[in-house]
Amino acid sequence: MPGERPLAVISGGVAQCSGYGGHAWVFLQYLLGLRRLGFDVLLIDRLERQMIRGRPGADPAGSAELLRLLAILGRFGLAECFTVLGAGGRSIAGLPRDEVLARTRRSELLLNVMGFLDDAEILAAASRRVFLDVDPGFPQMWRALGLADVLAGHDRFVTVGARVGLSGSRVPTCGVEWIRTRPPVVLEHWPAAAPPAPARRGFMSIGAWRGPFGPLEYEQETYGLRVHEFRALSELPRKVDARFDAALDIDPADGRDAELLRRGGWRLLEAGALTADPFAYRRLIAGAGAELMVAKGMYVRSHGGWFSDRSACFLASGKPVLALDTGLSGLYPVGRGLVTFDSLEGAVAGAQSIMRDYEDHARAARALAEEWFDSDRVLTELVDEVTAP
Repeated sequence: MPGERPLAVISGGVAQCSGYGGHAWVFLQYLLGLRRLGFDVLLIDRLERQMIRGRPGADPAGSAELLRLLAILGRFGLAECFTVLGAGGRSIAGLPRDEVLARTRRSELLLNVMGFLDDAEILAAASRRVFLDVDPGFPQMWRALGLADVLAGHDRFVTVGARVGLSGSRVPTCGVEWIRTRPPVVLEHWPAAAPPAPARRGFMSIGAWRGPFGPLEYEQETYGLRVHEFRALSELPRKVDARFDAALDIDPADGRDAELLRRGGWRLLEAGALTADPFAYRRLIAGAGAELMVAKGMYVRSHGGWFSDRSACFLASGKPVLALDTGLSGLYPVGRGLVTFDSLEGAVAGAQSIMRDYEDHARAARALAEEWFDSDRVLTELVDEVTAP
C-alpha cells in the first residue's frame, strides 16, 4: 500500500534463553536498530516443551520463559511486533499465524538467526530469506562435516565473521557468497557510562563457560570452546595490578575449573542474577572498568574475524576491551580502546597498557563504537547489501 513502512522479520530463539540479558540484546539490537531506520519489525520465535529449562514437559504457554519474553518486549515497545510458535507451528503468544504469514509476505527481508526458523510455510512467504550467522565456524563446519545443514533454504548469507571468505580464514565457505557484517549497537540504548573510581578500574568477563555447541574436529584441527581458552588465562590476575571479575555461567560439574580461577585470583560473580534481564546486563557493563573478552576456541583457531556483540556494548559504554584475537588486526583500529592479545604474556601487556592510560582508552572505546558498531550505519549497509539485485 502507498505510504506503508517497509517491514523486516527477525527470527531466533529468544524465549528459551530470556533469562539471559545478553542473549536478548543480540536480537534487540536488530529489532530496535531496524525500527530506527524506519522499518516495521516482526520477531518470530518458537517455544516448545523440550525447550523449557529444567521442567521437561511443562506447558510453554504458561512458562517463565514466555513471561520474561513478554516483559522484555513490552518494555521496549515491541508488544505488538512478535509471535511465539508452539508445537505444530501454531502461535501460542503474540500475533496469530495467519497475520504472521501476511506480514512476512510483504516483508523486505527475513533475517533467520542461525537458521532457527524451520517453518517451511513461513520461510516460503518471505521474498528474501537471509541466514544470519552469529557463531561463525559452527554452521559452516557442521555442513562441511555432514552433521547439519542450517544454511539450506536461504537466498543470502550474512556472517559477523568479518574474515570469512577472505585469505587467512579457516572457516569453510560451503560454496556460498558470504556478506560480512558487524554486530550492531543501538547507541541511544547504550550511552557512555561514567568511569568507575580508580580503585575499581579492573576487568570484567561475562559469558557462558561452555555454551550450547560442542567442540568440532575439522581437517585435523580441534575447534574448542571458551573454557579451553580461559584456562590458559587462569593466572592473569596474579600478574596484573587490577581486579578481575568473571560473571560466567559455570555448571556445577565444572567445579574444578571454578576453583582453578579462584586460585588464580579471579573473583567469581553470580552470573544469573547479574545478567537476568537486558537492564541488569546493561547495568553490569556500565559499572565495569573494562572487558576481558575471551573468545571461544572456534573463533580463535578459525581466524574468521568474529567480534563479540558483548564487546561492542562495552565499547559503546565507554569501556575499553582487551580481546583475545580472532583475526581482528586490519579489520578494526586496535591499540587504543580495543587491545588484542594472543597469549598470556600479551594479555598481561594489554591489561597493563589499559590501566596505565585508562581515560584515553575509555574515550577511544566510545569513539570506536560510534564509528564501527552504530546500528544506523551497520544495519543500513546490511540492508543495502542483502536487498541488492
